[in-house]
Amino acid sequence: MANHKSSIKRIRQTNARRLHNRYYAKTARNAMRDLRATEDASEAKAMYPKVCSMLDKLAKKHIIHKNKAGNLKSKLAKHVNALAK
Repeated sequence: MANHKSSIKRIRQTNARRLHNRYYAKTARNAMRDLRATEDASEAKAMYPKVCSMLDKLAKKHIIHKNKAGNLKSKLAKHVNALAK
């Protein structure tokens, strides 16, 4: 266990941030899963901007890397475009 007052506070802060980050990352993963599972092109087109926005926000807050967000958005765009054809 930590001995310093500041390290005890740091542990509390880290746990709170970890839970907060996990919640938003998991929410985005679920949204991506739903988008990938959809077979309706119009529904996928409507979902795509919302999911991209979630990924951009995660990248902006350093929960995921900006390149990872870009790669995920690219893969999702390919999926949406394939449904449109």
